[in-house]
Amino acid sequence: MINKLLVSFVAVLLGIMSLGDIKANTNDYTPVPQDSNSRAAFIDRIYQQDGKDYIQADFIEWYEGEEANKVFREREPDSGMTEAPDGYYIVNDDSQLETVEIAQDVKVYMQIYNRNGKVEEADTVWNEQISLDQFVAMMSDNESEMNLKEFPYHLMMEKGKIIKITQQFIP
Repeated sequence: MINKLLVSFVAVLLGIMSLGDIKANTNDYTPVPQDSNSRAAFIDRIYQQDGKDYIQADFIEWYEGEEANKVFREREPDSGMTEAPDGYYIVNDDSQLETVEIAQDVKVYMQIYNRNGKVEEADTVWNEQISLDQFVAMMSDNESEMNLKEFPYHLMMEKGKIIKITQQFIP
């Protein structure tokens, strides 16, 4: 009787303890928050000059969800579609490159990239922080099957310098 009571108590205790380990589903996509300090862009190149790092970027307008649908309908009235394909829409009316300095303590967050040399094994890890050196190396790898220049990035700026780079997930 005491053994059954003890086993029941331990089972309940372990059950309660394991509830504390339950986390919300972190595999869901969350749009990158937009604010006046953040701009979406395709990165053309990253380079160093006079001891400072710079990005040459083609700034774009990035839309998601219903806002993407609205802009899509306005700009593509003859498409025969009423919604933006894949839930996003990009406007790039000016493809002129702009150069912006990268802050020394910049944070870089990736969603998907080739972590182990096998592009078929690349999987999404939301907002995985990597170093600027890793990012530069990957952006410079023109031989890779996964060209990171094909992804848009959200560049958060402060005092004219990029302080945060976040890769935009493309469904």
